[in-house]
Amino acid sequence: MARRHNVAGRDTAPLECDVCCVTWHKGRDHHTGTMVRKGKPYMTLFPSIPADEFGFQDILYEKKDLVATITLNRPKSYNAYTTNTLKELITAFNDASSDDRVGVIVYTGAGDKAFCTGGDVKEYAEVYTQRPRDYWKYMGLFSGYIEAIMKTGKVTIARLNGMAVGGGNESQLACDLAVMADDTFISQVGTSVGSVACGGATQWLPLLVGDRRAREILFLNQRIDAQKALDWGLVNRVVPRDQLDESVNEIAQIAIDKFPECTRYTKAQLNYWKDLSWYGTVGHARDWLSTHFTSLEPYEGMTAFVEKRQPRFRELREMAAEGKSTEFLWGPYRHTCAECGAKGIPAEFTWCGACGAKLEE
Repeated sequence: MARRHNVAGRDTAPLECDVCCVTWHKGRDHHTGTMVRKGKPYMTLFPSIPADEFGFQDILYEKKDLVATITLNRPKSYNAYTTNTLKELITAFNDASSDDRVGVIVYTGAGDKAFCTGGDVKEYAEVYTQRPRDYWKYMGLFSGYIEAIMKTGKVTIARLNGMAVGGGNESQLACDLAVMADDTFISQVGTSVGSVACGGATQWLPLLVGDRRAREILFLNQRIDAQKALDWGLVNRVVPRDQLDESVNEIAQIAIDKFPECTRYTKAQLNYWKDLSWYGTVGHARDWLSTHFTSLEPYEGMTAFVEKRQPRFRELREMAAEGKSTEFLWGPYRHTCAECGAKGIPAEFTWCGACGAKLEE
């Protein structure tokens, strides 16, 4: 045992730590990073914080035996992420990145149905179609989440316990490696719900699967089963569900037995093409998506999703062919009320919404 050492004007009894093989001071000093090695104090500004101290609501966070596990914990919503979920995920990935007691990060979803199904479409329909300018803020948060995964400096493993759809596939693409249960699937759904998968899919799918296959995934939005995902290079391994944890842990242990700084810089080099395509497009995507949220396509696509019906794809095409507006729900802002003078009334309105008077043709 090391001798007693005065910290911040008080004496604390030393405690031998079996994990790091150095002497730590009792109490909060272990977490704040004050330790004694051979009787001399050593401070770190990046202490290891116990995972249970974060108090997350939407995710589970565990750190054990050099592996951090981050779990999306919204199984009733197929592990779709909300605005709050993204904030928690950023915090967890950033913490795992700076914690020297973490060598590998495993990212997964709760339950056995979904790894992640992207953004919560109900939140999109209720919030962001009503306040499109806030979607610009949301996309800034989403970008921070994806970049938090990419910039960890540690090997990240996507444990695909269920379907990876939309932003869920983009999330696993942001990870370094992926292990997939053999009874699940991957898909993109952007053009089916009134959005564009430019949060990683348009940027990185051509790098992983080639241009033609990327176009097939993004234009057709069909399911890619586990075997095809492996054949196309979307994942590293496909295993029976009961072997998923064993396979993920095997990869994690192999990655841990490598030099950490060499691993970090190897990752930085490997990310060159991902960084180039990401940073060259995501700012533009952020602005376009927030502007597009003012139009009919996202309103129809996300309302149809919430109402559990097929979107009116062909009806919108017919409207365009007939010269009608497909940008506005009730047509462009055309009418002026002769009674009260209200302006900007949608073209398809018959009555004034301000005073109730019948509109002139």
